[in-house]
Amino acid sequence: MAELSYRPWRDGDDLTLREVWGDAESAAAGQFRAALAPESDSGPWRRTIVAEDEGIPVAAAVVYSTTLHPARLWAYVEVAKDHRRAGVGATLVTMLRREADGALAAGLVGTTALRTKVAPGTSGAAFAAALGLPVLQRNRVVEVGPGALKLPVFGEGTEAEATARVQDLATGSVELTDVVGRYYEAVNQWDPTGPLTPGAVQRMFLDDLTGAHGALVLRAEPASAFGESVQPSRKGRIEAFAVSYSQGAGATDAPAAAAPASEVFLGVEPSLERDAAVRAVYDLLALIAHQYPVLLELDDSMEAVAAVVNPMIEVGAAKVRGNETLVVGE
Repeated sequence: MAELSYRPWRDGDDLTLREVWGDAESAAAGQFRAALAPESDSGPWRRTIVAEDEGIPVAAAVVYSTTLHPARLWAYVEVAKDHRRAGVGATLVTMLRREADGALAAGLVGTTALRTKVAPGTSGAAFAAALGLPVLQRNRVVEVGPGALKLPVFGEGTEAEATARVQDLATGSVELTDVVGRYYEAVNQWDPTGPLTPGAVQRMFLDDLTGAHGALVLRAEPASAFGESVQPSRKGRIEAFAVSYSQGAGATDAPAAAAPASEVFLGVEPSLERDAAVRAVYDLLALIAHQYPVLLELDDSMEAVAAVVNPMIEVGAAKVRGNETLVVGE
């Protein structure tokens, strides 16, 4: 192998590199390939470097910022199989760090710490381990089978009590936006977002462009400020929410076993005590997965959801779809 040369990204590099690399080794790698693009100083800041062997691109690396999680920069390196274990990846990481240092000095970014995503057992995971990057978070996509959990009974089991506790909400609801935003902040303290504006929460999770088409919430039992003898005049606060991002399962005539799983973002009011949070997740998940399967994206930091779903995985009532993804970084 001749000595490699390094240069910035050019139009057409993606086509050449995909031919050289072949299929992505993981879903995370496939997503990062889409981030390989020309440099930019804003929206987001980005630098992409290509390694050439006798004029042919064989490796590439990118580092870029995000406004949502500003504490670290995303980084990705991929090297053709016949050029690995020759120091190319390490050289590219060094070059990415140099770019990040320059950007920090110029005030274009606020950090030089790096993070990336890898799948266990892949060359990317081995490379990250060789760089000494610890695991920050584990992410899995989990399918919960229909009828896996026993349906909850609210109070005396009357329709009025159930209606007071479980309600449909519009995705534009201010109340829903508030709890979704605070939940996302709470479960991402390992990679902090900072306070999220209602507009940002809507754009990320709840507007039409996200595919969100409905939400179900579990409320606390209504209580009256004037004692138990007086009918409550206010709804109980939201304890758990489920936002759906695919065609509602109820709109299909397919049997439950054959129906496609509905993608759902499931979360809780972050101020709830652990036992109450777990109970709220259990009750709402039992309701939304009563007849049809649901698909959940689960980070280990989502403790209340994990406390309900992990035992289901162990007994086969829920299954992990695809490979888990690890976020590693500094």
